[in-house]
Amino acid sequence: MKRVVIVDGSNQILGRMASHVAKMLLDGYEVHVINAEKVVLSGEPKRVIEGYRILLNVKTHRNPYRNKIKRPRNPRALVKDAVKGMLPKDKKRGREALGRLRVYVGVPQLNVDAPIIKFPDADSSRLSRKFITVGEVTRRLGWRGEM
Repeated sequence: MKRVVIVDGSNQILGRMASHVAKMLLDGYEVHVINAEKVVLSGEPKRVIEGYRILLNVKTHRNPYRNKIKRPRNPRALVKDAVKGMLPKDKKRGREALGRLRVYVGVPQLNVDAPIIKFPDADSSRLSRKFITVGEVTRRLGWRGEM
C-alpha cells in the first residue's frame, strides 16, 4: 500500500517546504506538490531574479559556446531542484526518494484520497521582509506556461 501525501505549495517558503518534503520522501511517502507556481522565495524580488539570471549564464569549460549547465526555467523544475538538493542523491535511497516526488503547476485532478497538508513553520506570513513567488521568477526567466 502506498502512503501518499499531497502538499499545497501556495504561500509556502521554498527552502522550508523542500526540507519537509525531502524528509517525508526519505520516510517512504509518495509526495505530490501542487501549486508549485505559488511557492514563495524570500528576499528582495529584484535581487532574487538577478541571482537566478546569473545562474543561467554559467557555462562549462569543455565547450562554453555550445554546452551550458541545464538550469530550471519552469516552476515544476525549480521546486523539484530544491527538493533534490536536500536528498542524498548519490545513494540509492535518495534516488528512489526523488522518484516518489511529483510536482504540479496548479491543481490537477488527482484520483488519490490523501490529505492535503501545509506546513505551518513554512508559511510566508512568518516573513517580515519582501518576497516573490516562484511563478513570477520563472516568468521573468522566460517561462511561458499558464499560471
